[in-house]
Amino acid sequence: MPHVETRTEFIVTAGESPKRLDHFLASREPYYSRSALQRLIESGHITVDAQVVKPSRKVKPGDRILLIVPRPEPLDIQPEPIPLHILHEDDALLVLNKPAGLVVHPAPGHWTGTMVNALLHHMQSGEGHLSSIGGRERPGLVHRLDKETTGVLVVAKTDYAHQQLSAQFKNHTISRLYEALVWGSPRTREGRIELAIGRDTKDRKTFSSHTTRPKASLTTYKILDRMGKLAAHVALTPGTGRTHQLRVHLKAIDCPILGDRTYGGKKVMEVGGIPIPRVMLHAKVLGFVHPLTQLSVIFSAPLPEDMEAVRQEFTTQSISQT
Repeated sequence: MPHVETRTEFIVTAGESPKRLDHFLASREPYYSRSALQRLIESGHITVDAQVVKPSRKVKPGDRILLIVPRPEPLDIQPEPIPLHILHEDDALLVLNKPAGLVVHPAPGHWTGTMVNALLHHMQSGEGHLSSIGGRERPGLVHRLDKETTGVLVVAKTDYAHQQLSAQFKNHTISRLYEALVWGSPRTREGRIELAIGRDTKDRKTFSSHTTRPKASLTTYKILDRMGKLAAHVALTPGTGRTHQLRVHLKAIDCPILGDRTYGGKKVMEVGGIPIPRVMLHAKVLGFVHPLTQLSVIFSAPLPEDMEAVRQEFTTQSISQT
C-alpha cells in the first residue's frame, strides 16, 4: 500500500448516544488504536465540523468528523546491524523470535540499539518497507514485548497488514500462549485470573488493581510442572492485552514471575540459591489470520537457553530433595 495521505469522513447519525470523540472513532475505525487516534486528534488531523478539538470532546448527531492520516514523516532513526532471528517473512509481514534484553522501539533512555533500528537495517537489503501507522518511532509495530521478555512477535510491512493485524489484536482473535517460571505455585493446576487493572495510583510506571481507570483483564493458566515447593513452570493464555497483564495477574495470586523485581521484589531474584538473570517470561506461540492469504497461521519459539537452564536447575534441585 503506498504511503500517502488518506481522508475518511464520518457523520454522526441520529440516535447515537453522546460519547468521547476518541471512543467514537475507536468503535468506527478498528484498525487504529485509541492512543493512535488521540495522537491524530491532538495534532489536528481529526476535526469536527472543521474545528480542531480535544479527544474528550463529546460528539452529537449531525457532527461531521474528518479523519486525515498524513503521509509519514521521514524516519530519523538510524538503521543498525543488529541480528534478528526471523521465523518467517513475506511481502506483508515478518515474524521474529525476540531475544531478552532487546528493547522493541526507541524511547527515552533507549534511542539506539532497539529492534526498530535492526528492522530498518534489515529493510535496507531490499526486503520492502515497514508500516507507517505506528509513526516514526514505531514503524511496523503491531504489538510489543517488554525488554526482558522473549519470544514470538509479528511486524507489519504494509499499512494494510498493520490494520488487519491490529483489528485481530483488538478483537482478541489472536492466539497467544506464554510460558513463565513463577515463585511458589498456584493452588490449582488450572485456573482463571480475572482482575481489572490500570496505572497504579501511587506509581505511574507500574500497573495494578489500585487504579482510577480499571480495565477488565483475563488470564488463564495451567501448571506444566511443579518444581518442588519453590517454583513452578506455567503456561499462560491472555484473554486481554493489558500492559504488564501477566506480570500483575501472577503477582495477584502470590506467584510473581521469577526475576521480576518490579512485581515480585527481591525474593524472586534469587530462589533456593539459584540466581535469576531476568524476567522468566516467554511468548511461545502466536497465531493469527494472515492479512493477504486469509489463512490461519501459527508460529512458535522454544524456551530460550537461559530460561531452560533455570528450569533445569529447579528440576534437578527438587529431585535431589525428594
